[in-house]
Amino acid sequence: MKKILFFAAIMVSMAASAQIQVVDQKPQISVSGEGKVKAVPDQARISIAVENRGTNANDIKKQNDAITEKVVAFLKRFNLPKGDVQTQKVSLTPQYDYDKKKYTHIANQTIVIFLKDISKYDELMSGLVDTGITRVNYINFESSKEEQYKTEARKLAMQNAKKKAEDYVSVLGQKVSKALNINDNTQIVYPQEQRFMAMKADAVGGGAGETVILGEIEITANVSVSFLLD
Repeated sequence: MKKILFFAAIMVSMAASAQIQVVDQKPQISVSGEGKVKAVPDQARISIAVENRGTNANDIKKQNDAITEKVVAFLKRFNLPKGDVQTQKVSLTPQYDYDKKKYTHIANQTIVIFLKDISKYDELMSGLVDTGITRVNYINFESSKEEQYKTEARKLAMQNAKKKAEDYVSVLGQKVSKALNINDNTQIVYPQEQRFMAMKADAVGGGAGETVILGEIEITANVSVSFLLD
């Protein structure tokens, strides 16, 4: 009997505790907000490659080295800061052709260039093609004010979330108070080159014109916020 009464007392205590939690729960609202900032790129990160193939490893290495020297000499004209031109990869790889039963060697060197003055982009790319580079791996257009734009986008997202919350509770006679939880998801969409001159026009075809049409960088901040209500 005592055990039954003890068990009943525990159940009553738990029910009272649960009831108090429901009564003491403060009203709140959860909403999402979005903020977007667009900017024109003012700098570019360019990855180029020099690659040659042949049966003689020494010969193709010399060919690659000769073109790379031309690239380095050309880039010196731009007085780029130390560290803005970096060799990312150098390789000399043998490949066996089972049909011809002989080896082919591939010499490859990848160079990454950080161009902080986008106005020099056309001159740079045209000159690089003249040096004999064989491939452009990628061209990323960026902004030197990226962190500033992220901040602006986040503020706009929070303003948007608060405005939504105020719209919802205005019909209830309540007011939005402190934020309880904030979850952020900021994304950046970079423009891709829309038109790139793979090889400069030959003497018969004439000169090269504009090589790229710049788009816009789009920075989007998405937030999920829970607000207390008064």
